[in-house]
Amino acid sequence: MPVDAFLFDKDGTLFDFSATWNSWAADMLAQLSQGDPARAAEMADAVSFDLAQQAFRADSLVIAGTNGEVAAVLAPFVTQMQEAELERFLAQSAATAALSEAVPLAAFLDGLLARGKVLGVMTNDAEVSAISQLERSGVLDRFAFVAGFDSGHGAKPNADPLLAFCAATGVAPEQTAMVGDSLHDLIAGKAAGMTRIGVLTGMAAHGDLAPHADVVLPHIGHIPEWLDR
Repeated sequence: MPVDAFLFDKDGTLFDFSATWNSWAADMLAQLSQGDPARAAEMADAVSFDLAQQAFRADSLVIAGTNGEVAAVLAPFVTQMQEAELERFLAQSAATAALSEAVPLAAFLDGLLARGKVLGVMTNDAEVSAISQLERSGVLDRFAFVAGFDSGHGAKPNADPLLAFCAATGVAPEQTAMVGDSLHDLIAGKAAGMTRIGVLTGMAAHGDLAPHADVVLPHIGHIPEWLDR
């Protein structure tokens, strides 16, 4: 069955995870801890962020989790905000994070569009963050569908947001590829009946993704070559 559509995860897939989110997390923890090193250390442990290395560990829930899930684990340490306010803060802060594209996105996406492919984004980040980041990268208009965990379709690893892409674009799941860097992406892709493409621009290793993917590529820039094969 040919692949007529690609549904991309955002963080770790369109954007390199470490290059984009490590510095954001360090700044976010510094803001929320209000200059208290002990509180910063507790929050870092809660989200599995290594303060010494200024980097997320591979088991961090931030990698594939929603802002709501992150807010829930940080809330006990952020006494100056209610949990709902903290969730909004995380979404607004993420929307302005410095972005590191996994490959030059405009040229890559234009190449897929020239092949007649339909493109979408489904992220467990907030929709406002996804739209802001895609706009800042100048590629929002390449996508027929953009959804976050809060767009009304649910979150990965549930298949529902993936199937919402198919319903919105008219492309069958079996003709769609889910492209992502985490098990959440690949498990959702399997549940939706899609081809699953893993990429290594997130925190997961080849061995983590391979059992759940139809193919694992170094980054999304290898997709045209994979299509040609």
